[in-house]
Amino acid sequence: MIVMRAARASAILYSLLTSGSVKRPWLMPANICPIVPITFFKAKIPIELVDINPHTLNMDLDTAEKRTMTGHYGGILYAHTYGETSTPESFFRSIKSRSPELILIDDRCLTTPDLDPSPVNSADVVLYSTGYAKVVELSFGGYAYINESILYQHAVLPFSPNSHDEMEKSYQATIRDHQKYNYADSDWLDTSLNLPSWYDYRRQIEDNRTQSLEHRMELNKIYTAELPNEIQLPEKFQNWRFNLRVKNQEAVLNAIFAAGLFASAHYASLAGIMTSDEAPQAGKLASQVVNLFNDHHFTAVQAVSICRIITENLA
Repeated sequence: MIVMRAARASAILYSLLTSGSVKRPWLMPANICPIVPITFFKAKIPIELVDINPHTLNMDLDTAEKRTMTGHYGGILYAHTYGETSTPESFFRSIKSRSPELILIDDRCLTTPDLDPSPVNSADVVLYSTGYAKVVELSFGGYAYINESILYQHAVLPFSPNSHDEMEKSYQATIRDHQKYNYADSDWLDTSLNLPSWYDYRRQIEDNRTQSLEHRMELNKIYTAELPNEIQLPEKFQNWRFNLRVKNQEAVLNAIFAAGLFASAHYASLAGIMTSDEAPQAGKLASQVVNLFNDHHFTAVQAVSICRIITENLA
């Protein structure tokens, strides 16, 4: 494996997609971060969304594997819901055994960054991010371990911060209103390579990772102790943020915002927005989840306060 770096993980993804000549559709989970399908749109690669498994909360692997048997697809992008770290190694091996030309990307952007490639991960590309709202938040950067057999030529594109802001406003509005997203190309993607050396970048990641995990552990202890067990997702989903499933998501979020605090409800199902696919399980999860911050943007005092507000406003 070789390591590639860029200003954003999406720049690596775009470069990978545009390096080859195959333009067949790719599969990805319906609850993916919107920047991922938008990067495919920019690269002019079609996508299809796969619903999540209601038990694993990750992409339904049986559905994905059945679709690939048609030979119609160019690749699969697998993502880790809320940073859950398990790797579907048997699925990866099965896909590569039957369709060796199909590219597998293991999108680990919500997980804790690993600084050495896994010797047992059969994906062709393992992608990490250190951008905004990630476990290690450096406000820039992404890197990937890429199989040497995969074509990769880093793309150099013009970039406009204003175009990036407009693109974000556009997709956020369509998701909020549940309307069809129509991609309009612009200079929104930062592909610059004005980055620290790999040695310095690793050191920044290591330093930030230690502080980040310690802070997350402190806040997660508060959330675990103060909130009802039945609304908490299993511990394996609680690293990126601390995630709850509630029956009255909107009321809980409104109460949190009214108190001057903040939380989120990621990730919306993009089925019916980015594509015409249906994904009822991803939609159900998106309608119930509340993500509590456990990073440096949130304090222990705020964590205690938000627990009280949530408990008082549960249905």
